[in-house]
Amino acid sequence: MGHDHGHDHTHGANKKTLMISFIIITGYMIIEAIGGFMTNSLALLSDAGHMLSDSISLGIALLAFTLGEKAANYSKTYGYKRFEILAAVLNGITLVLIAIYIFYEAIQRFQHPPEVASTGMLIIAIIGLVVNIIVAWIMMRGGDVEENLNMRGAYLHVMSDMLGSIGAIIAALLIIFFGWGWADPLASVIVAALVLRSGYYVTKSGLHVLMEGTPQNVDMDKVVQTIQSTDDILGVHDLHVWSITSGLNALSCHVVVNDHMTIAESEKLLHQIEHDLEHQNIHHMTIQLETSAHLHDNSILCKAEADSSGHHHHHHHH
Repeated sequence: MGHDHGHDHTHGANKKTLMISFIIITGYMIIEAIGGFMTNSLALLSDAGHMLSDSISLGIALLAFTLGEKAANYSKTYGYKRFEILAAVLNGITLVLIAIYIFYEAIQRFQHPPEVASTGMLIIAIIGLVVNIIVAWIMMRGGDVEENLNMRGAYLHVMSDMLGSIGAIIAALLIIFFGWGWADPLASVIVAALVLRSGYYVTKSGLHVLMEGTPQNVDMDKVVQTIQSTDDILGVHDLHVWSITSGLNALSCHVVVNDHMTIAESEKLLHQIEHDLEHQNIHHMTIQLETSAHLHDNSILCKAEADSSGHHHHHHHH
């Protein structure tokens, strides 16, 4: 496939960025967890929990990139590119669970606020903020945080982490100056809400890909129109558009053309369609050409039904 040069370049950059971020975040997460236990701060602990999910997500993302590079073979014709999406879903679910646990823990603490060593909490939270800013900056510069679901998930984590650190800093200041013990669980609840939100979105977009949903960056009406408006094309049906993994969208369809078209002419036609669709974020296409005699069903989407024995029948009338 000659369309993938851009994909490989950002891939390497993404991997390197993830590696650096993973090392920094994991190291700091350990410090923060120890700090949270020693200072007895739920805000720090919830932020550390958040960072744990971060470092797990970065680890999974790294693993996914590495596995995704494994070549396609007969048993996995798309290679292991989907693993990235599975990683993102797993990641999202972990986040949701962590959030629920923090909510539960915070409710206990609102009822009986424990003693918190606020100065220690403040110092650790400030270091945490600095670490997150550095990592976010590395990711912005080195990785593709817009398109790649895997990178985006990891990046969103770091951003909400940053807010978590800010929350912990504010809570520590409130405890130091006003003795407001409830500021600590309150900060942790805010963190948990952020964790929950990013978990929900990552899971949702991951499941959309696993369900072979139409990619967000593809406009179906435009795609259909592009194909139909190409000269010599009489109709299009059995159209499918899906993503194999983030940033790699595929399309397959049947196209009805004139009976007298030569193979050379049809190749020129296919080339034209490929060229037009590449500007619409479709990277891999399979188009089956048919004559009007083959026309069996005018609906654009496929009507494949599995019969009771499980075989798929396309209702073709030859």
